[in-house]
Amino acid sequence: KAMCSGKLQTALLVASYFVYLLVGAAVFQALERTAEKQEKMAAAQMKEAFLQNFTQLTVAEMEQFMKNLIEAIQNGVYPVGNESQFEESNWDFSNSFFFAGTVVSTIGYGTLHPKTAGGQIFCVFFALFGIPLNIVFLHRVGKMLSLLCTKLGKFLYEKGMRKKKIKFLTLLFFLATGILVFLCLPSVFFQITEGWSYSEGIYFAFITLSTIGFGDYVVGKQSDRKYFSYYRVLVAIWILFGLAWIALLFNL
Repeated sequence: KAMCSGKLQTALLVASYFVYLLVGAAVFQALERTAEKQEKMAAAQMKEAFLQNFTQLTVAEMEQFMKNLIEAIQNGVYPVGNESQFEESNWDFSNSFFFAGTVVSTIGYGTLHPKTAGGQIFCVFFALFGIPLNIVFLHRVGKMLSLLCTKLGKFLYEKGMRKKKIKFLTLLFFLATGILVFLCLPSVFFQITEGWSYSEGIYFAFITLSTIGFGDYVVGKQSDRKYFSYYRVLVAIWILFGLAWIALLFNL
């Protein structure tokens, strides 16, 4: 009964966690998408005006254009290419879910952030409750993985292996498996999808899973590459379970 109750609690926690992220993603999308569309239209008009009058601009007008351009880029608007690129939103569901995941995991790349008053206030409350929920989620997943460690240890102990050696081999096994699953293989995936070098993929994976999150490398942000649907959702899930693996290592 205790085992069934524990499994039920784990299932409810995992379900609640992902529902929380899905609801957060939907709210961020609803609050930010319209404001982003207005920013993109303003950037497009600014670019068109510049192309029509750039030979007649004064130094002051040129400097103002540069300031506006920098501000647009900082807000995630890149006025490059034709108008069809302005239809692609930074706040579609995949990007919104990815953002929600980086908020609760405290990575915070800084490349995508809410700009409306409603989005910023919601982000405060979303993080306020989401970060503790994330800690509980990681603890529970880490605990489940720890049970696998215990079962592996019992199996080796029954084979006549000493306890100190079992502890060392268990740690080595989960360390090597985690490095392969959460660092090495994803880096190949990022190399193919993003066009990065393998070393850049390893660097991004480590900086992300360590929650440093410089923001110099972020997935799905290159305008000249085509990404499959829900690419960033998959990356967000990889981040969450990668953090659980790191939590397990700390426990071990």
